[in-house]
Amino acid sequence: MTRSLIKSLSVVGAMLLALVANVQAQTNDKWPTRPIRVVVPFPAGGGTDSVARFLGEKMATELNASVLIENRPGAGGIIGAQNAASAPADGYTVFIGSNSTLVTNRYLYNKLPYDPDSLAPIGLIGVQPLVVVINNALPVKTLGELVAYAKANPGKLNYASFGAGTTSHLAAEMFKQAAGIDMVHVPFKGAAEAIPALLGGSVSVYFDTIVSSLPHIKAGKMRALAVTTANRSAVLPDLPTIAEQGYPKYEMFPWYGLTVHKSTPKDIQAKLGAALAKSLADPDLRKRLTETGTEVRYADTAEFTRLIQSDGGKTERLIKTAGISIQ
Repeated sequence: MTRSLIKSLSVVGAMLLALVANVQAQTNDKWPTRPIRVVVPFPAGGGTDSVARFLGEKMATELNASVLIENRPGAGGIIGAQNAASAPADGYTVFIGSNSTLVTNRYLYNKLPYDPDSLAPIGLIGVQPLVVVINNALPVKTLGELVAYAKANPGKLNYASFGAGTTSHLAAEMFKQAAGIDMVHVPFKGAAEAIPALLGGSVSVYFDTIVSSLPHIKAGKMRALAVTTANRSAVLPDLPTIAEQGYPKYEMFPWYGLTVHKSTPKDIQAKLGAALAKSLADPDLRKRLTETGTEVRYADTAEFTRLIQSDGGKTERLIKTAGISIQ
C-alpha cells in the first residue's frame, strides 16, 4: 500500500468520523423524539413510585415528550438497577436511584449483576425522613425513655425494618450504636408487613418512612418518638429529631435521585438535569411531593455525586461495625 493511498484513507476516515459526530450532535440536538422510560426499582404505589410519577408528569412538560414509569421491583432494587444499567445509553432510559441501589448494595453483596458506577448522577430529587415509632403498649413516651428501657432490659426489645440492608435497617443500627443499646432486628418485606407487626405487638420499635406511619400516628395507634433527619419534618413539625434528643451527629434517611447510563451523551445528561431543576422548582410539584413525605432537596450533578461518595464511606463503616452479613 502506497503512502499516498494510506494518506487518502486516513483523510477519508477522519471525514467519516467527523460526519458521524455531526450526525450524532444533530440527533442529540433533537432529543427526545420518543417516550422516555423511567425505571423505578420498587413496587407501584410506594413512596419512590409516587415521587417518580409526580416528577415524570412535570418533566414530560419540560422535555416536551412522553414519560413512562416502569416498575421493576425485587431484590432490594437490584432488578430495576440492572435493567437500567443494561439499557442503551441514549437518554431514553433513566433510573430513580436511591441509597440502596447506588450505595448500600455494593457493600452488602459480594457480586452485583450491575455496576453502581455505571449509573451517572443527574441530580438529587429529595429525601424521605424516617420516623421512630413504637407500639403503644411499650411503657415509654420519649426517645430518652426508650433508651433507658432498652438498657434496663438488654436484648428484650426488637425492632422492625422494611428489609435487611435497607436504610430503615441501617438507621436503627446507627441509633443502636449511638445510644449504646441492644435491640433484635426483625426484617420485613416493606411497610405492608412491618406496620401490622408493630400494631399487633410482635415487634416494639420500627424505623419507617413518615408517609407509611403517619395515618396510624394521627389515629393514635402507634407513638412517634423522633425523626432521623438533622432538621424536623414539615409533615410532623412538633416531633423532635434524634439529633435534638442527645445525639447531635445522628442523621440517616432515604434519598432519591435521577440517574442515567454514564455513557449517555453529555448534552443529553445536561438536558435531563435542566429539566429536573426546573421541575423541582415548581411550587405545585413541591407541594405534591411533600404530601408523599418527601422533602425536596434538589442538588446538581456535582453535589449529588459528593453525597453518594460521602454516604459510601459512612455506609461501609456502619455495615462493618454492625456486623451486617455480606451476601
